Amino acid sequence: MAKENTSEFYIRPIRRILTALVVLFLAGTFILWRIDSPRVERFRAAIVDRIVPSFEWAMAPVTALADMAENFQSYQKLYEQNQQLRRELQQMKAWKEAALQLEQKNAKLLDLNKVRLDPKLTYITGVVLADSGSPFRQSVLVNVGARDGIRDGWAAVDGLGLVGRISGLGQRTARVILLTDSNSRIPVTIQPSGQKAILAGDNTAAPPLEFLEKPELVRPGDSVISSGDGGVFPAGLLVGRVAEGADRRLRVRLAADYERLEYLRILRSRPAEPITSPGSLLTPPAPSAPNTSMNGSDSLPPSTAADDGDG
Repeated sequence: MAKENTSEFYIRPIRRILTALVVLFLAGTFILWRIDSPRVERFRAAIVDRIVPSFEWAMAPVTALADMAENFQSYQKLYEQNQQLRRELQQMKAWKEAALQLEQKNAKLLDLNKVRLDPKLTYITGVVLADSGSPFRQSVLVNVGARDGIRDGWAAVDGLGLVGRISGLGQRTARVILLTDSNSRIPVTIQPSGQKAILAGDNTAAPPLEFLEKPELVRPGDSVISSGDGGVFPAGLLVGRVAEGADRRLRVRLAADYERLEYLRILRSRPAEPITSPGSLLTPPAPSAPNTSMNGSDSLPPSTAADDGDG
């Protein structure tokens, strides 16, 4: 207890002396820097030149910390800019995909507009909603149906060629069976030989030609168009070109782009007039006979009627 009092007895005066010295030093420094005199100014400059360079080693940690803080701020700004650029890149990718889709749709619509059809034919354009997704049945669903005047059997084309026909009809949708389906059979004409044949689907991308009268007249690369026989399809619709398959059979490489069916044009086919009197096709109808009166005196010549009156 006595030792503690003794140490406290010595420390307290020393603390007061140090405090007084620090206050005097600060007051003297303040007064020295406030005196406006050329001599004092030179003295101050000498002190600064003497002391400041020797404090560079002491200021190095402070300078390093300041540089680190500045670099951290710059890194933070770079990170924010990087995140913003990433977001903009994602938006640009989305816009690019949307632009590509719009470009493809525009190309499809332009292809449809380039198709030259018979002026007598009218059409309605529909959007492909879905496909069958089955290897045994190849068809697509379009968003037009009976309410739009669609009927079974009408032809469907894209911007390049014939795709199929309507097979299955609803009020708002219709099923289009493709030419590649195994249930598809259409009559075609091969140009320039003019050979008639049946294009029979077999669930492959190149359906075969059947019932050719003279296969030797048909060459790979010949154009295949719809013949219009049977009144199922309009005549002159492009189907594709003849190609020889691996099995040596004559097949048709279809002109329609089955990989990207987005829009289909449904052709309105008007039914043919029924023939009620086949004989009228060979000879014109006989003219109608003039009407005669049932009264015999009216049919006699005037002189004969007068003679009968006299008698």
